Amino acid sequence: MGAYILRRLLLMIPTLVGIMAINFVIIQFAPGGPVERVIAQLQGTDVSATARVSGGGGDFGGGGADTTGSGLGADAGSSKYRGAQGLDPEFIKQLEAQFGFDKPPLERFLTMLWDYARFDFGESYFRDIRILDLIAEKLPVSISLGLWMTLLSYLVSIPLGIKKAVSDGSRFDVWTSGVIVVAYAIPGFLFAVLLIVLFAGGSFWDFFPLRGLVSENWESLSWPARIADYFWHLALPLTAMVLSAFATTTLLTKNSFLDEIRKQYVVTARSKGLTERQVLYGHVFRNAMLIVVAGFPGAFISSFFAGSLLIETIFSLDGLGLLGFESVINRDYAVVFATLYIFSLMGLLVNLISDLTYTWIDPRIDFETREV
Repeated sequence: MGAYILRRLLLMIPTLVGIMAINFVIIQFAPGGPVERVIAQLQGTDVSATARVSGGGGDFGGGGADTTGSGLGADAGSSKYRGAQGLDPEFIKQLEAQFGFDKPPLERFLTMLWDYARFDFGESYFRDIRILDLIAEKLPVSISLGLWMTLLSYLVSIPLGIKKAVSDGSRFDVWTSGVIVVAYAIPGFLFAVLLIVLFAGGSFWDFFPLRGLVSENWESLSWPARIADYFWHLALPLTAMVLSAFATTTLLTKNSFLDEIRKQYVVTARSKGLTERQVLYGHVFRNAMLIVVAGFPGAFISSFFAGSLLIETIFSLDGLGLLGFESVINRDYAVVFATLYIFSLMGLLVNLISDLTYTWIDPRIDFETREV
């Protein structure tokens, strides 16, 4: 097992390099960039400004370029940046140096990989904060949504899927399948809007808060009140997120158990006089749960990093999904690549943990005997 883990860890290196290289190349051909963003702000044409362009000095996160200098009145001549007319060429060069665009792309890419290998992610282009501190600031929201959504969907879906498999074709199986299909067909963000209209002061009741992860007076509350307040704020976002995940995991569990129940070893176990419960949980459960375990990393990573973007926006939750989206819109490439690297690394590690969980569920699986 040690050799297998080592091989998987070593394979993560070219995988990460490949992911970063593909996205780096795409960014080179994408229109716009941090320099164009600053130029647009100086020209008054940027409508999504979050960067601070007044006051010079360190307002760009890296410092060095003075955006209020005398160069604003000079003619830039033939500039490669749209909208740069009227700006001093030296000022444009200062901006390029500040953001690192004065170096060739290959050199920038290799420097980025070397820094990331040492977990040195630098600072945001447009926020005066280290990227790791920025991620740590947004992490509680994404952890709360991703972790509780995954746990709730599995706690509900696995027992329900087993019950549907045992009762295959019954009235219970038919009507629950109808509910599941309807739940899967409803987009999470649309259901979130419906929840707001019904329960968050939209048009009917005002039972749940609509903003933030905790209340403003959370620090002054007792510990039981803090826990209640925390889940009070999470109730509607989690309900909206669990809907589709609950449907998918339930059907996956049911189909997996049905496939195992029809195998010969189950018939043999029953012929030995074992009860249905002993057959189901003593023999079928471990084999049927393998495919469910295999789907756990994808479900967790999806809900943790990507699936919560719209939910975070609708419920005004400032998490990693919203951070990544805003960083792309604002051309804050430092944050974009740092979060991409961290999330990709975490995804690869979670997949490795998932494979190791196979051996815990079914000791007959031996990864040492297979090639990676």
